[in-house]
Amino acid sequence: MKSNINMKRVIVDYNKLTNEILSMLVEKYPDGYTDADVIRFKNAKNETVDALEVRTEDTIYLVKVSTRLADTMENFDEDDDFMNNNDDEIGVGGLDIPDDSSLDDE
Repeated sequence: MKSNINMKRVIVDYNKLTNEILSMLVEKYPDGYTDADVIRFKNAKNETVDALEVRTEDTIYLVKVSTRLADTMENFDEDDDFMNNNDDEIGVGGLDIPDDSSLDDE
């Protein structure tokens, strides 16, 4: 592995998270992460950022910590492509929804 000096550093927001990076996070933190795993730093705008670190051969990824990240890591299934999930329909099973014909009787 390259020394840290020569490695590219990338800050990744939840919205830009790829399956590859998510998979590395889940592999590194299979039981979730703790405060001890979180890296805190100031970004270019002097804002404090909390992130988790994962590495590839040539890149250090700092993934911003958020509630959505924790939920996604917890629910991640390597066989499921979470970023391309088009299954956004809301189930109505168990709901008592009248059909149009019952509205005609009024």
